[in-house]
Amino acid sequence: MPQPDNASPEQPTSQDPREPGEQAGPPVEEPPKAPLLALRDGLPPVIDTDEALADAVELFRNGTGPIAIDAERASGYRYSARAYLIQLRREGAGSALVDPIAFDDLQALDAALGDAEWILHAATQDLPCLTELGLRPTTLFDTELAGRLLGYPRVGLATLVETIVGRRMRKEHSAVDWSTRPLPEPWLEYAALDVEVLLELRAALAAELEETGKADWARQEFAHLVSAPPSGPRQDPWRRTSGMHRARGRRAMAAVRELWQTRDAIASQRDITPGRIIPDSAIVEAANALPRDKATLLGLRGFRGRGAERYAPQWLDALRAARELPESELPPLTARYDGPPPPRSWADKDPVAAARLSLARADLGVLATDLNLPVENLLTPDYVRRLMWEAPEAEDEDALVERVADRLRRLGAREWQIGLTGRILAEAIVKGREKAEQVDEQELELPDDE
Repeated sequence: MPQPDNASPEQPTSQDPREPGEQAGPPVEEPPKAPLLALRDGLPPVIDTDEALADAVELFRNGTGPIAIDAERASGYRYSARAYLIQLRREGAGSALVDPIAFDDLQALDAALGDAEWILHAATQDLPCLTELGLRPTTLFDTELAGRLLGYPRVGLATLVETIVGRRMRKEHSAVDWSTRPLPEPWLEYAALDVEVLLELRAALAAELEETGKADWARQEFAHLVSAPPSGPRQDPWRRTSGMHRARGRRAMAAVRELWQTRDAIASQRDITPGRIIPDSAIVEAANALPRDKATLLGLRGFRGRGAERYAPQWLDALRAARELPESELPPLTARYDGPPPPRSWADKDPVAAARLSLARADLGVLATDLNLPVENLLTPDYVRRLMWEAPEAEDEDALVERVADRLRRLGAREWQIGLTGRILAEAIVKGREKAEQVDEQELELPDDE
């Protein structure tokens, strides 16, 4: 950057990183970029016929070792979360790109994979759509979760590959519409590269897990991913409407619900992501205004484009239903929840519970730092809140530790988590009661009269 006319080398400008009087040194060179990851065997053809699938099934049945697997969805474009491309790689079989849209299911491929270990990155994202196709692992290795347990600050696939393997991955096709047919060759190359390096990455992460004594933690976490039941439908999904906190009152909340459900039905029928019909901001705007005619509706901020005008009668019907709903049927301002209240209200509702939660969070944070892993991986925060809100009681500390362990086990905590955190949580329960009593005593103390 050129210097201003009144600046001199001895008096650096505010953009100059040197200290006053410091002489200019040689320019700092940026470290060289890691080489780009490249396909070892070239780009395989897309498998979209029964004959090609049968050949791939034989190849993967006769391959050896774990299987790297990935799925591409059309998030942001389609309503469904189905897979539009499946990528696999195994020693002795090479890589395969399978178009699942061409087949009713992939159970023959699942049988060929048998009980071999799957390697995935962020398994919880891909397992539901793979299960939908008849593909189910018996064991797996999640490279993202392994990275978290090892304390890597950034665990995206490209970052881990560059950090550990020393190769750079392209990112330009990460958010494309994978329902496109035919898929462009650059997209297919990007997809094939996602599994190209997973075998090598898994080997490096597994070795590091062994070296740090965290291998058994990882095995328990991976087993939990395999055995965890599929999550059920979310309660009141319309409450996740972005900006819904701006809805004014229960009548507006009802309008948000009616508009959201109307949009969801249209999106499901057309298999298009809901936000491409009308955005969340338009829903909240209309819920507050409650317009009664098309002209007023389309004059609102956000109600633009074909989706707004094309479905105007449906939007007006939804708003009419919200206006006519009896007071007794309006939704509550906050969602019903079977767990404890928000922690910010604990001090008023139950000071003892608030004290033990504060102690538990602080001690778990220290332990997580010592172990070099995120505190949420040490123990699910919701488990901590539930335990601290309704804490068990026992005659002595050892008995309390056992009751804490039993509660955590029922909530879903893994044994390695229970072993590390059980006594800490029991101590927080005991100390929380003492801390709350001290606070009460201090509040009761009055200053001496002069």
